[in-house]
Amino acid sequence: LLRDWPRIIGRIESWLPRRSAHVLRQLGRDTDRVLAAWLRGQLLCCAILGVFYAVALSAIGLELGLSVGLMTGVLSFIPYVGSLTGFVAAVLLAAAQFGTWEGVLLVVLVFFVGQAVEGYVIYPRLLGDRVELHAVWVIVALFAGGVAFGFLGVLLAVPMAAAIGVIARYWLRRYLESPLYLDPPRTGS
Repeated sequence: LLRDWPRIIGRIESWLPRRSAHVLRQLGRDTDRVLAAWLRGQLLCCAILGVFYAVALSAIGLELGLSVGLMTGVLSFIPYVGSLTGFVAAVLLAAAQFGTWEGVLLVVLVFFVGQAVEGYVIYPRLLGDRVELHAVWVIVALFAGGVAFGFLGVLLAVPMAAAIGVIARYWLRRYLESPLYLDPPRTGS
């Protein structure tokens, strides 16, 4: 794919309608920019969450805290799956290791703080602005993707919404520059 990529792109560009080729290339570049920013932001979020959970779980004395924390960070690439899997694993390990409610509550507190930091600091700062989508649209996309296509829909919801957002912003700009929007209403004689 890497070797043939320039030829593939050249072939696809040769199929574009000549009149719209420039606009379609620009939409492709904008979509590529948004998806690349989403991927970089998502990987950075996973790394931050993995380090946070690994350090926090190890600090409270969970024997496999490092492994569970890093696993949670890696799996957090898939919305909700990483956090839920890590939470269940950490709570079960804490119950087996500590044998008291205090140890289990410490694990619950770590995940509560992690979810709060993830939802209110990490994702809005590292992903919200990069994909150029409002947080409400991200939530709607996740919900709709999950309902329509299940697990795969949740996984692909944000990048698909970002790509659709690029096209929607283009059409809105086009409309705002069009005579349909700019023409003043005609007054009667």
